[in-house]
Amino acid sequence: MHLTAGGGGGTSSRRNKTMPVVATNTAANSALRFLNNNTANAASSVSKLASGSRIVKASDDAAGLAIGARLMADVTALTQAGINASQGASVVQVADGGLGRIGDVLQRMKALSAQSLSGVPTDTERAFIDAEFQQLLGEISDIAETTRFNGASLLGTAGAPAADYFVGTDVNDTITVDFSTLAASATSFTSRGLGFVGSAGAGTAFVTDVATATAAGVAMARIDTAINTISESRATAGALISRFEFRGQQISTSLENINAAKSAIMDVDLAAEQSKLVSNQVLVQAAVSAVSQANQIPQSLLRVLQ
Repeated sequence: MHLTAGGGGGTSSRRNKTMPVVATNTAANSALRFLNNNTANAASSVSKLASGSRIVKASDDAAGLAIGARLMADVTALTQAGINASQGASVVQVADGGLGRIGDVLQRMKALSAQSLSGVPTDTERAFIDAEFQQLLGEISDIAETTRFNGASLLGTAGAPAADYFVGTDVNDTITVDFSTLAASATSFTSRGLGFVGSAGAGTAFVTDVATATAAGVAMARIDTAINTISESRATAGALISRFEFRGQQISTSLENINAAKSAIMDVDLAAEQSKLVSNQVLVQAAVSAVSQANQIPQSLLRVLQ
């Protein structure tokens, strides 16, 4: 039994022994493999440091690349959405400016109506007051028609068509602006739209005036209604502007958070990657030295033949 065990041990020893050969330099091949691996790792670290990205190619992190690409798409969409929100607020502010000037005209018209209602002026003098009143009626229409953005009248008879402003990342993330619905009682803000000019029925047209005390009383009531309409419209416009501003702030917050998430996934950790590069450079130098030493082994074995 003892001899058999000893024989087995001798066989194992012969099987594990490496013969000295010169035809195949196994040590050099092994050292070269490690040299190639270390060189590739060092090159990968250099690429990441140069690009600033942790994922230079898809094989670095396939899932991270897919998530990062989607986050980048969201950032692109939100960046434009922020611009859209700002532009939407600007459009409504232009309309609100026009409404404000119409309101100023209405205040002057109210003063003229009150002056005409007084018992001091005669009808002759009321005609002089009415001359200014009629000019102001025309100015209301002119302000409404010339309040434009990008060539489209916002408050006039034709009016700008309803528009959807994209302010998010999904196709349904929109804010709709329709200037014809700023006030429930008016679709435009010309003199006709505000009720100063119109039809009294049976083809009879009317134009508001203050040429008499009675007409001035009618004009006063219509002016009060128009002022209420303008106030309602400006309140609606202000609400839309506020909505655009808050949406713009929300978009800025989303951009900040998404960019932070994208950075955590896509950006390289410079300190960690630099440490890897230094380590790989040391290993490359060691492998180069090992290859050099391994290439000298066959030369040493040839001396046996001398």
